[in-house]
Amino acid sequence: MEYTDRPENKSTRSIKSSQPSSLASKFAASSPSTPAAASMSRKPKAPKLKDNGKKKSFEAENEERYSWLVDVRDADGHPIGHPDYDPRTLYIPKSAWAKFTAFETQYWEVKSKMFDTVVFFKKGKFYELYERDADIAHSEFDLRLAGGGRANMRLAGVPEMSFDHWAASFIAKGYKVAKVDQAETLLGKEMREKGGKKEEKIIRRELSCVLTGGTLVDETMLIDEMSTFCVSVKESTSDTGTPMFGICFVDTATGAFSMTEIEDDVDCNLFQTVIAQLRPKELILEKGCISPLAVRIIKNNTSPGTLWNYLKPRVEFWDEDIAFEELSRGAYFPAENLDDHTNWPQVLKTVTEKPLALSALGGLLWYLHWLKIDKELVSLGNFSWYDPVRMATSLVLDGQSLQNLEIFANSFDGGDQGTLFRLLNRCVTPFGKRLLKNWLCHPLQDIRSINARLDAVELLNNNYDLQAALDQGIASLPDLERLVSRIHAGKCKVKDFVRVIESFESIYEVIVKLQTEFELRGLIGKLIQNAPQLDECLTQWRDAFDRQKAKSEGLLIPERGVEEDFDCSQDKMSRIEQEFGDLLRGYKRQLKSQEISYKDSGKEIYLIEVPTRIVSSVPKNWQQLSGTQKTKRFWSPEVRTLVREMLEAREAHKTIVSEMQMRFYAKFDKYYSHWNKAAQLVANLDCLLSLAKTSTSIGSPSCRPIFIDDQRSVLNFTELRHPCYSSEHDFIPNDVHLGGGSPNVTLLTGANAAGKSTVLRMTCIAVIMAQIGCYVPAESACLTAVDRIMTRLGANDNIFAGQSTFYVELAETKKMLSQATNRSLLVLDELGRGGSSSDGFAIAESVLHHIATHIGSLGFFATHYGTLAASFCGHPEVEPKRMAILVDEVERRVTFLYRLENGVSPGSFGMHVASMCGIDERIVDEAEIAAKEFEHTSQVKKLLETTNDGQFIPLGLQSDFSWLMKLVAGQKADLDSAQSIHTILKAIDHL
Repeated sequence: MEYTDRPENKSTRSIKSSQPSSLASKFAASSPSTPAAASMSRKPKAPKLKDNGKKKSFEAENEERYSWLVDVRDADGHPIGHPDYDPRTLYIPKSAWAKFTAFETQYWEVKSKMFDTVVFFKKGKFYELYERDADIAHSEFDLRLAGGGRANMRLAGVPEMSFDHWAASFIAKGYKVAKVDQAETLLGKEMREKGGKKEEKIIRRELSCVLTGGTLVDETMLIDEMSTFCVSVKESTSDTGTPMFGICFVDTATGAFSMTEIEDDVDCNLFQTVIAQLRPKELILEKGCISPLAVRIIKNNTSPGTLWNYLKPRVEFWDEDIAFEELSRGAYFPAENLDDHTNWPQVLKTVTEKPLALSALGGLLWYLHWLKIDKELVSLGNFSWYDPVRMATSLVLDGQSLQNLEIFANSFDGGDQGTLFRLLNRCVTPFGKRLLKNWLCHPLQDIRSINARLDAVELLNNNYDLQAALDQGIASLPDLERLVSRIHAGKCKVKDFVRVIESFESIYEVIVKLQTEFELRGLIGKLIQNAPQLDECLTQWRDAFDRQKAKSEGLLIPERGVEEDFDCSQDKMSRIEQEFGDLLRGYKRQLKSQEISYKDSGKEIYLIEVPTRIVSSVPKNWQQLSGTQKTKRFWSPEVRTLVREMLEAREAHKTIVSEMQMRFYAKFDKYYSHWNKAAQLVANLDCLLSLAKTSTSIGSPSCRPIFIDDQRSVLNFTELRHPCYSSEHDFIPNDVHLGGGSPNVTLLTGANAAGKSTVLRMTCIAVIMAQIGCYVPAESACLTAVDRIMTRLGANDNIFAGQSTFYVELAETKKMLSQATNRSLLVLDELGRGGSSSDGFAIAESVLHHIATHIGSLGFFATHYGTLAASFCGHPEVEPKRMAILVDEVERRVTFLYRLENGVSPGSFGMHVASMCGIDERIVDEAEIAAKEFEHTSQVKKLLETTNDGQFIPLGLQSDFSWLMKLVAGQKADLDSAQSIHTILKAIDHL
């Protein structure tokens, strides 16, 4: 097959070639001599035209045509670099429009409105890219450039059958892709003109969709089974001056919308939590209305490939009033008039009370409308209110903790290697994996709910037949959530439609098998008991169409009598076929030859093939169209008429088939709620299976955690390991005892690289695993439910906001002190090291004292301030522990034992670690002399001496005694002071 530059009409210029290039030579990778892709601002090189007698060169003839591509401006005339420059639009002067051909006008009407998007323009059996898009295709993928022939523009092209591949390739590089399709065939154009409508010079084309990395809906382009979110953010300020955010996000693959509105603190910690949970692939922001702090938070929690879209306020990023009006006018839900909101989802009915959330929806709605996917997504009605912390029912994991504990992304390269989600994710269905991620964002807090999951995990692991029946029944299911959404949109492939029906039939069989063959109880029994009635929904599809033909040919052929118009169309084509047969039999008799037959050649069908030896007998009114040495091919006048009639009948039938397919999809979509509930049921079972598999694969020892409901918080793990470590045989386990009969806080000291951070992280990970409903890698585990895990690890500054490392440390610590409760688990590592020794030490002592004495949280306080233990010697809620090591002073070597033991580390052994790292011995010697001379500070030395004499009373306790006296005198009225008083009295008693 050859690809030639054939114009659609006489006015379109082309270059005729004596040897049309083949597809391979036309669009294959170019040779090394091919020039590099032109930049956006460089004037395109003009291809050389054959001399047709005119002396004007191509460049001179098109000088004005290309001037606006050299000095690029947006539709408002702003040049690149201007603060208001809009990269989505392109200014084209009126003089250029006047010189465009009909085809060029059609192209630039689309491209001028999406200049930053790669536009695939349908041309026959190919999609073509012009000018800058062709340059991009050449530079990124080495597609060959063809010059000048097609409407005087540089072009590159790909076959229509490979569009999905190339679109996905461009998107993976960070580009947006627009698809412009032919709205009719050439025959359809002729039929339209014959119907008396005004003739148009070229075939109609329409923008069918715009594809971006964060809004893909086609399963063939989605490379990730996890949810991909497009997030719209509206920022404002409350009456008290604190930041407020309205957030609306959508997973376009499933059509699930979520909305929330939050009033945050000055550091936007709640906003950071939302962004860390979602990790957006694409952002919709209001231009000029997003703060630098919010931008920094987004950048820290997204990948470099995230798409950022800035929309104009009100015009594009709608405020709450315009958004509500557009929702009403959009006809997304059945309504008698614009004021009828009866069929709106409940969330949209009440969102008017949340103006920021509604405005965020407005920005997202405008963008989806621009992408031409708003109707198919919004009309699903899949809207929910999003609670990022779920304080009443869930263990709260803020954005900082999700990062520090490497829940979804590691700190090395941002991948999932070594993360908790990678460990837990053993789901076999894509929608199960997405639900598991949601479970991990929001571990349970209610003990009964936790135990219900643990009971289900235990049931699955104790009943292999049950686990096998579930595993085998759901293992081969496609992504039903996404495919059901595609069916609603009417854009599902026929083969996928059959897969969906057969998948739900499989789910129904699994449900029946579980109900009849197993005695189910607990959570699994409740899930099966509440399963939707799928048998009623599936009955109508058992004999609705020919499934075999649908799978093999991609056609929905209904049984006769199901669709009347389809039957009539089939009858018409059969009648024409019969007439062709009658004519052929007549021609055989007329020409006295049984060798005469019909042959198709490309677009020409029913050619009468006649042996060469009897061609002289062919009537003169037959038209010869082609031939070989042995045969000649003709159309008789009667056959020509019938061919036209057959082509029109097939064109009409194609329309009927398409309409009938939409009817089938609409019929299926009536039971959307049933299909969605069935998919959710499978997702829940898949997650429970995943937890069961994880519980048996985390090595030995492992155990079911025991939850107690005690007034005093407790966290006891025996022989605890980090579950994400590759081999339990090489990992040194440790016992962790916080609260209960032990002090609430462990003051942890140890040498550099001795394993302190590992102990902190594995304790938090074990709590999360326990409260998600999974076994933990320990010999025993007993705990009260934790309401919040908060971590302060590492040292980071924020130069964009003018915040030093010390400032960031204290801001994070302030958040802990204001939000923690006696049911929280706190982890602080190296607090104070961002400041001077005296400042850092003082703040570390004060914070630890406040947590241990007044808040009562469980936690670890890891520090290199070894002398800090002196301030808490005898404190009832602080226990000093250290990481065991063996020290060789002669060789300056440290052997790490990675065991947690009682006591205070004699030092950080920084010189030993420096020597082990290979730092020059002279430098280490001088550093050691300086360290001994200025050990911490002279005041600390004095503190140690005083402590050893037994004369030292910690400043924190002195302050508490003063507070206690004021409380007795009625000058203080602190709430929840009973616990603090009890702790203070115990400390005084120790003195």
